[in-house]
Amino acid sequence: MSISEPFIRRPIGTALLALGLALVGAVAYAFLPVASLPNTDLPIIFVQARESGADPVTMAATVTAPLERHLGEIAGVNEMTSSTSLGVSTIILQFDVNRPVTDAARDVQAAISAAATDLPSGLTSQPTFRKANPNGRPIMTLALTSKTLTNQAIFDAADGILAQRLSQIEGVAQASAAGGEKSAIRVQVDVKALAARKISLADISTAITNANVSQPVGTMDGEDTLMTVTTNDTMLKAQDYRDLVVRTTTGTVFRLGDVATVLNSSENIRQAGWFGTQPAVLVSVLKQPGANVIKTVDLIKSNLGQIQKWLPPGIDISVVNDQTGTIRASVNDVQVTMLISIGLVILVVGLFLRRLAPTLAAATAVPLSLAGTFAIMWLLGYSMDNLSLMALTISVGFVVDDAIVMIENAVRHREMGKPPLRAALDGAREIGFTIVSMTLSLVAVFVPIIFMGGLPGRLFHEFAMTLTAAILVSGIVSVTLTPMMCARFIDHAKDRKENWADRWVGRPLDAATNLYMKGLGWVMRHRTLMLFVALGTIVGTVYLYIAVPKGGFPQQDTGLLRGSVRASADTSFQTMQRRMEEVVKIIAADPAVEAIGGTTGGGGGGPGGGSSANTGSMTISLKPRGQRDATADQVIARLRPKFARLEALQVFLQAEQDLRFGGRSSDSQFQVSLLSDNLDDLYEWVPKLVARLKELPEYFQDVSSDQDKAGLDAKVVIDRDLASRMSLTPSDVDAALGNAFSQKQVSTLYGARNQYHVVLEATPNEQKGPDDLVRIYVKSVAGMVPLSAFAKVQVQDSPLSVTHEGQYPSSTLSFNLADGVAQVDALARAQQAVTELAMPANMRVEVGGIARIFQQQNQGQPMLIVAALVTIYIVLGVLYESWAQPITILSTLPSAGIGAILALMVTGFELSMISFIGIILLMGIVKKNAIMLVDFALAAERIQGMSPQDAIVEACRERFRPITMTTLTALLGAVPLAIGGGTGAEMRQPLGVALVGGLLVSQFITLYTTPVIYLALRPRKKKAKLSRLHAAMAGVERH
Repeated sequence: MSISEPFIRRPIGTALLALGLALVGAVAYAFLPVASLPNTDLPIIFVQARESGADPVTMAATVTAPLERHLGEIAGVNEMTSSTSLGVSTIILQFDVNRPVTDAARDVQAAISAAATDLPSGLTSQPTFRKANPNGRPIMTLALTSKTLTNQAIFDAADGILAQRLSQIEGVAQASAAGGEKSAIRVQVDVKALAARKISLADISTAITNANVSQPVGTMDGEDTLMTVTTNDTMLKAQDYRDLVVRTTTGTVFRLGDVATVLNSSENIRQAGWFGTQPAVLVSVLKQPGANVIKTVDLIKSNLGQIQKWLPPGIDISVVNDQTGTIRASVNDVQVTMLISIGLVILVVGLFLRRLAPTLAAATAVPLSLAGTFAIMWLLGYSMDNLSLMALTISVGFVVDDAIVMIENAVRHREMGKPPLRAALDGAREIGFTIVSMTLSLVAVFVPIIFMGGLPGRLFHEFAMTLTAAILVSGIVSVTLTPMMCARFIDHAKDRKENWADRWVGRPLDAATNLYMKGLGWVMRHRTLMLFVALGTIVGTVYLYIAVPKGGFPQQDTGLLRGSVRASADTSFQTMQRRMEEVVKIIAADPAVEAIGGTTGGGGGGPGGGSSANTGSMTISLKPRGQRDATADQVIARLRPKFARLEALQVFLQAEQDLRFGGRSSDSQFQVSLLSDNLDDLYEWVPKLVARLKELPEYFQDVSSDQDKAGLDAKVVIDRDLASRMSLTPSDVDAALGNAFSQKQVSTLYGARNQYHVVLEATPNEQKGPDDLVRIYVKSVAGMVPLSAFAKVQVQDSPLSVTHEGQYPSSTLSFNLADGVAQVDALARAQQAVTELAMPANMRVEVGGIARIFQQQNQGQPMLIVAALVTIYIVLGVLYESWAQPITILSTLPSAGIGAILALMVTGFELSMISFIGIILLMGIVKKNAIMLVDFALAAERIQGMSPQDAIVEACRERFRPITMTTLTALLGAVPLAIGGGTGAEMRQPLGVALVGGLLVSQFITLYTTPVIYLALRPRKKKAKLSRLHAAMAGVERH
């Protein structure tokens, strides 16, 4: 009894099982989440610490370094980078992809606690940490604008109402506001007036802190009533602070309003945002891992109307970016591509079989295989994304292969004159082992990918598992439902008249078969030559693999651009606002741009600080692909000349990618880091390397670095002897300067919905330059002492930020590639530029971000190919109980490699991660041809007593038609991917091109080389060992 016989003899049960599979698949499809790419959440943790007013160098030494020492001791940290700017230290920890982020978070918390004793006491708050995902870009960005409300009022509504309400929606992980700050009461003290009254800034700070408290007082419990006790110990209005008594001296009352301007403002006034050319507050929304992005965005849009009612009148909400636009378009394009593939495959089957019943039997295998795959995807928690849909599209081309082989064999037995039931039983018994071999060996190809480590392994795991599920389900359908349908519906060829399909397809196919057999006869007479041809394909594949341009992940056009703007380091915030408006106007004027949002500001070390005042960032949404005349890269290219005309301003744009690597952001896509134990060496050599790369525009564009030593630092040099005679310490000086210039938060206001702060500082007119520093007075036992009495000010260059990598000072260079330049060539040229500069031995160069992943992937590709070959060989060796036959089957693979790489080179594609997966996939597809030939030949030798040569020639004759059919179905399943356009085509095309090229070349070569290699590996005497399964099948047939 064969595997198929129970199902052939029980047609109703088999049909009901198939119907159940279809229903389960339909239900699972409805519940599958939709995303752009598989969930690739990486275990990355951001640690942040703040110290108001601390300069980057001091902050790096006193805060960043102690934290790095303890965080660096955590097991499983693959990469640790940090960036320290004015008042803010940010450390990024990237862990091994297999490390659970919750476990890593516990270790991070323990390390922060251990570092607490080494940290300064002036931190604004204790260091905090949060989990992050570099691929978690906002699914939606909203802009809040108003013609009547202030920026503070808009931000308060965005942060306190909109962001919180959005965070409560199903699927939303976080909503955060930018482009403004929370409301605050700012106390701007006139330093001169204060000194004239012999009052210090510390006195002002203490008075405010003591005047605004919120402490429980208690209750009074009488005989009849219970009463709480409260006081008017809080002050929430600016007027209350103006009337605050600071000091009373000999009957004279000094109020805060006498020496300071008290006004309603924001916690950090060095923050601004735009929507187009309008001032705005931007709200970014991140989704939860595994959430359906389309469903989540639809829920957000449906709730916006209700949330709008809670916002103050006069606030308008606009959409800056909606990620689902490109996701919907991309998914729809892939689905259309898949339907086209299904139609082409069924058309090929119909033309070759030229009968309705066999065509329907083969066509049924496609939806059932897909339905079963949907069910498995849902069980495994996968999503409908570009990669899984590509896997399903590709699978259409070969899930029908098994059914074709089964049907073709049943038809052949039917044409021998057997009844339908007997033809189906004999055909299934004869071909069952072949289908099992093809299915298991094809699955074996994906085993190395399924267990591949690192980020590429996590990315393509879902792709490989989806294909594996489709293959297994199609194999099951082919040995159950397909033979049952053959037994019930296939008629005899003699019972039907010749039609147009027989004339236009059957006759040419017969002629092709005869032509092939004539060519095979010539090959059999020149076997040695064909062996050299087979050897040549191996050499050619290796040579082409070395020569082909290599790349990482294909550059996508997601309809979104990310931009950064950088002015000279000494640019003020007010000037930067005006420069940002210039840039925004240029971008908004481009016809491909639909919306633009931007933010600038930072500094001050306040809660909103961290980024430099001379930088800005932008999010640019492009119109849908069909409504614009250029791709994302072309839009960037035509904007570059306009940006180049802006004086003292650098603007960098890059196309946003669905897949981002590493936690550190940069101005451009590719990153190279320079590390040294000497910070001065970095200051010397980084500008030289940047200049060298800029001299190579044929390779690099948008070259920049994160090193900026051109910032100005007003250093107060204290004469310690003089200060000591005046009973003053450096701590007194730091406190006085901090109160004047660090936007110090001296008190907290507790509102109904949020908490606000009182910010103390000198008046804006007293914060304009170094001369204002010496006018600060420091309080001592002898009275108020001007800073100029014991200190002087030196203006010097100072970095705006200090970056570390692995606790070493570092600087990151970023760049984009020139058109037509392969990643491997660009990285090699960058390395050559480093060599030409002859840097000191203590300078070390490391690639980062996507470039690092590309290098790792490029180095691991040969091992992945070897692993796939070894896995296939082991599976085939077990199935055939032979050392030689797996080699015969594997000999078909080099020709597929040649075809794939040649096709990529001709069409101008790199050997990227996507196209390399196509080559791995080819290894599974093309060996099916050899399996069908070898399996038939072995059976002919065993059962009919043929010689090896007669057996393989007969196999070539009988299997030419099914081999041609299966190759064409796989080919046409890939053609829509190769030639298709639309959103996301840049990801699909390399895969389709590799498959088409590999299938075309391998089909032509392997039909001639496989028989020759089969004979070369067969013993002269027919003593070949039979596999246990073949022996068992032979025993069944004898009975």
